[in-house]
Formats: sequence, structure tokens, C-alpha cells
Amino acid sequence: MVAAKIAPSMLSSDFSNLASEAHRMLSFGADWLHMDIMDGHFVPNLTIGAPVIESLRKHTKAYLDCHLMVTNPLDYVEPFAKAGASGFTFHIEASKDNWKELVQKIKAKGMTPGVSLKPGTPVEELYPLLDDEIPVELVLVMTVEPGFGGQKFMPEMMDKVRTLRQKYPTLDIEVDGGLGPSTIDIAAAAGANCIVAGSSVFGAPEPAQVISVLRKSVYEAQITN
Repeated sequence: MVAAKIAPSMLSSDFSNLASEAHRMLSFGADWLHMDIMDGHFVPNLTIGAPVIESLRKHTKAYLDCHLMVTNPLDYVEPFAKAGASGFTFHIEASKDNWKELVQKIKAKGMTPGVSLKPGTPVEELYPLLDDEIPVELVLVMTVEPGFGGQKFMPEMMDKVRTLRQKYPTLDIEVDGGLGPSTIDIAAAAGANCIVAGSSVFGAPEPAQVISVLRKSVYEAQITN
């Protein structure tokens, strides 16, 4: 059984009070804080970089789950390690030729290597990264097109999650995009254990209750399966 990890997406937080928002989410039961790094090139939106991670790290010891939607992830390994990132998840679409070097550098810097794939990318493209002698330790299955928050969950992406869970029973499988109380059960049943949730948590009257619902769904699906 792989542990449930609920990761509120800080992209949906009040950026003018990032430290207090982080503390608020952790007090509500969050396991990780999900940080969306977008370069305005790999995806059209532009968000945050290493300086914001460094600033937040001064205020929390939490696991900073960094998802890099960037064209050249190799360029970000050193600055993000220095900034205090915990997990470094890159996109396979941006790393087809240099993922081995990338994973090695991420691990050498003490971060957890993860790989993400867009909805249109076949899950089979990840197998070499998972079967390598130095494998990635997390797969992030995008359940929306990356780049913007607030999109609708794509249930057809659950085939990728099911395939990964059957092939890699102990893998951390993360889902991101449109996750909330109305969509968590299908994701949990497919085998996802790391849940990124933005607007469904930050926009809720009782965020702690939403985090609890997400965790309970993952736990119950694992018992059932």
C-alpha cells in the first residue's frame, strides 16, 4: 500500500501571503505543497521560479513538490536544489534526449526525481525512465492540459493511472487537474495516491474537510483493491 499524499496547489493560493497560505494548508492536513513552475514557453502561462521557492523554504519545512513545466529542465536543477525544492518533476516531452542525465543530477542534488506527461503523451514513453537503474520515483499524470488552473478533469486519463499502478505497485502516482470531491473517487480507484488539488481546496468554505475527503477516498480505494 502506498501512502496517500494530498498536495494543495499553491497556484490557487493568495500569492501575496504565500507563507501564511502554506501554513494554513499544512494545518488543514496537507502532506505536500505543490508548486507549479511555468516558463511561458513550454506552457503559455508564466508563474514562479527558484527565488519564490527559496523565500517559501525560509518559512516551512514542508515537502515542496515542484512541477516544472519548462522547456529546459536541466537548467533548473541547480537553482531549485539551492532554493530548497524537495521534489523535482520534469516533463517527458521536454526531456526525451537527456532524461538520464536529468534524473542523475536531480538525485545527486538530494531531490526526488519525478516525471510528468501531458494528456496526449502515451504512458509507454515513461517505461524506460521507470525501469532504468536510476529510476524516477514519481509519475505525475496530467488530467488537464498543463498551463492553467481551474480546468475540467479528464477521466479518460485514468487508463494511464491504471496501467502504471498494475505495472508498478509501489510507485507514487500523482494526478493533477480538476481534482476535488466530485472526481477523487475515480482517480483513487484507478490507483492514484498523490493528489494535487487547487481551486477545490482553496475555494472551499472548509478546506480541511476537502483534504480529508481526498485522503479518505485514496485510503478506501486501496483497501477495496
